[in-house]
Amino acid sequence: MAKFEALAAYCREQRLSEFELPFHKIEAIIGSKLPASAARPQYWANVVDGTGPVRSAMKGTPYETFLVEGSKRVRFKRKF
Repeated sequence: MAKFEALAAYCREQRLSEFELPFHKIEAIIGSKLPASAARPQYWANVVDGTGPVRSAMKGTPYETFLVEGSKRVRFKRKF
């Protein structure tokens, strides 16, 4: 299982139009620490052709991911 598959599974279970998770909650879900690069918006950016681990895992979910500026939180926004 890829590192972020547990996060993708968590997102598939959600029904909210939008929610946020702090880094420590994401780390608990995936079972490992996030890299230092997770503090950069590009790590979570929704690029259609992106091949990063988060983007690859999240493609099959109803959510897009966005780093909340100035925090260690990620916003998950429903795309359909």
